[in-house]
Amino acid sequence: MVTTVRGRAHSSFSAHPARTVVLAFAVAVMIGTGLLMLPAAAENGGATDVLIALFTSTSAVCVTGLAVVDTGTYWSGFGEGIILALVQVGGFGIMTLASLLALLVSGRLRLRLQLTAQAETKSLGIGDVRRVLLGVAGTTVMVELAVGALLALRFRFGYGHSIGDSAYLGFFHAVSAFNNAGFGLHADSLTRYAQDAWVTLPIAAAVILGGIGFPVLLEMLRHRNRARTTGRKNWTLHTKLTLITTAALLATGTLLTCLMEWTNPATLGAQDVWAKLLNGFFHSAMSRTAGFNSLDIGAMHASTLLMTCMLMFVGGGSAGTAGGIKVTTFAVLAAAMLAEVRGEPTSAVLGRRLGPHVLRQALTVALLGIGLVMAATLALLSVSRAPFEAVLFEVVSAFATVGLSTGITADLPGSAQLVLVALMFIGRIGPITLVSALALRERTRRYELPEERPVIG
Repeated sequence: MVTTVRGRAHSSFSAHPARTVVLAFAVAVMIGTGLLMLPAAAENGGATDVLIALFTSTSAVCVTGLAVVDTGTYWSGFGEGIILALVQVGGFGIMTLASLLALLVSGRLRLRLQLTAQAETKSLGIGDVRRVLLGVAGTTVMVELAVGALLALRFRFGYGHSIGDSAYLGFFHAVSAFNNAGFGLHADSLTRYAQDAWVTLPIAAAVILGGIGFPVLLEMLRHRNRARTTGRKNWTLHTKLTLITTAALLATGTLLTCLMEWTNPATLGAQDVWAKLLNGFFHSAMSRTAGFNSLDIGAMHASTLLMTCMLMFVGGGSAGTAGGIKVTTFAVLAAAMLAEVRGEPTSAVLGRRLGPHVLRQALTVALLGIGLVMAATLALLSVSRAPFEAVLFEVVSAFATVGLSTGITADLPGSAQLVLVALMFIGRIGPITLVSALALRERTRRYELPEERPVIG
């Protein structure tokens, strides 16, 4: 009888697409941890501590970029290759990759693989899965090769690196950027290239493209030819919301970063106007879930750190390599607030009415995110002596899978680093996906309770 119950529970777990995605990411983290613990993965040839390996593996699979050791000096070429592979697999999606391999090998997909791939890529229907998988793979390869080639040329002819080193630097940073991971091979991230637009702008472009989400990228590519012939871009509401909100947040982040740091001698103060605008834009783009920095984060004003936390918490687009609560969630909540202020019975945006279930989902994601951030901040403050703004920044960065840090990551105690590991994992999978994956069963209410309105405010 016990065996039967266990068997049913296991079958129930494996059959649920969201639970399968969670399990796949967990397995990838464990495999990465084991590989990074091998002596060949470390530069000194010694075995790596399990916490360092676990933290690095989680950060790579969850495309975060937080690190407790310097990537370029601690890890060997083999270790860096493992990290890059974990970043690529994590950014592409575990089940998306498995489904693509099955499609390439056998030419068809079983129903369970289609369901899991649909859950991970946010495909609209089962019939879209094959097209989405091939589109995701093609877009990933195209962007990473293009950005990697541009960076390699710049490193070769602008900085005098050898052909091999230039190619390695270029494509490592390109893969890391498009997957919004933020892993770099320099201890100072990209601060040495702060005034080099030929390095920062291609990386920012890759981050933005990866961050707006694969559904948006594929729709833009799909409708490109139609727009040429008809002159109209028949984009869905999701695509419009994502693009408009992304552009607005990028502009807002650039403006606020420049205003707050314009005279700070440790960040923008010593730069000319062009460099200030360039680095203000770069910081805004990186705050959307990439962990690269061209400015010293630890030297920023507390107001800039708080503004960056807000940008990180919102994150990027759905079903992409970005983290956070997602720009569409933010836009839906803003539309609901605007409708309530106007006294309108329903929420609408861009000529479309939003269903009540969409509002409930957005509110759930946002409140779960806030709750996790607050709980983790309290936990870290209780075991660490780091200042509040640095701890909050670290927690939001981990939850939103951004990877920016004020420099306290390596100095945190082991218990605090484990909290960050959990946050990175939850942030990559998503609160709604994680909750549905852990739920034992779904419940439907067969009756409605009497309505009553409590006093609000």
